Amino acid sequence: MRITATAVSLNVDDVPASVAFLTRHFGFEEVMSADGFSSLAREDAANVIFLRRGLEVLPEGFREQRAAGLILAFTVEDLDGEYARLREEGAPVVLPLREEPWGERLFQVQDPNGVLIELVSWEKPGK
Repeated sequence: MRITATAVSLNVDDVPASVAFLTRHFGFEEVMSADGFSSLAREDAANVIFLRRGLEVLPEGFREQRAAGLILAFTVEDLDGEYARLREEGAPVVLPLREEPWGERLFQVQDPNGVLIELVSWEKPGK
């Protein structure tokens, strides 16, 4: 098997709201869309797909589920700069910038559908 692309697909109530959030704050571009569906891309990240809950294309037992219990995480080079930028842009920070003992630095924002987006960088512990 050879994987040629990677995407994460999330079920949300308001596809346009999540699309607007990722395009405005994270530089994604909408590359494909239809009623209840949008595919977003960046050169340096996996594609993100938003599907409106209830679509018949989803398996019956999965149609009404919302994106929950997951975090969409992006490793970035300038975490402090991204934190300042997103706060200035008014993105809702739900977990302020912090450093974990194992060397992970991170913060989280939340999109209008409740999708958690984490920006992270890795430092050597004790630095």
